[in-house]
Amino acid sequence: MSYPEHLAYPEPRYHGDKGEVNALFRPAGTPPDISSPGGSTHYLATHESTGGEFGLYKVELGARSAGAKTHFHRAMSESFYILSGELELYNGEKWVTGRAGDFLYVPVGGLHAFRNVTDEPMSMLMLFSPGAPREEYFERVAEMAQRGGEELKQFRVRHDSYFVEDFDAGAE
Repeated sequence: MSYPEHLAYPEPRYHGDKGEVNALFRPAGTPPDISSPGGSTHYLATHESTGGEFGLYKVELGARSAGAKTHFHRAMSESFYILSGELELYNGEKWVTGRAGDFLYVPVGGLHAFRNVTDEPMSMLMLFSPGAPREEYFERVAEMAQRGGEELKQFRVRHDSYFVEDFDAGAE
């Protein structure tokens, strides 16, 4: 079987001939980077650790967690892979129930949201590409939500998160 040329590999970015010792390992028992009553976040791979290639977080949401309202990103795609439990995912058109093994890919500009509407906790992998420095966003979003208004909107925009409610008074 042959593939069209437009599916070719990208140009090499490493030009050495012996390889490098530069792999990243994060043991399973590493404590979460963020913990709150509503859940926790583990920074598995960050903008810094991947040279901006991608970011990968393990996100654990407690029962009845609000998650994130409808929004989009202008600079990155985002993907969600459900590890355990259930998560309601908005795919830009409708809410779908994601269960262990389910996957949702959101291209740049794609509307999406998520929430845990069950009485059980859930966990997922969240991948974004390219790897923006998202850590400040996740560490401060709850604090900024308390402030609200224009300050919250500017915080979101600075972190490439365009919430429909910030621009559309009739949004959910």
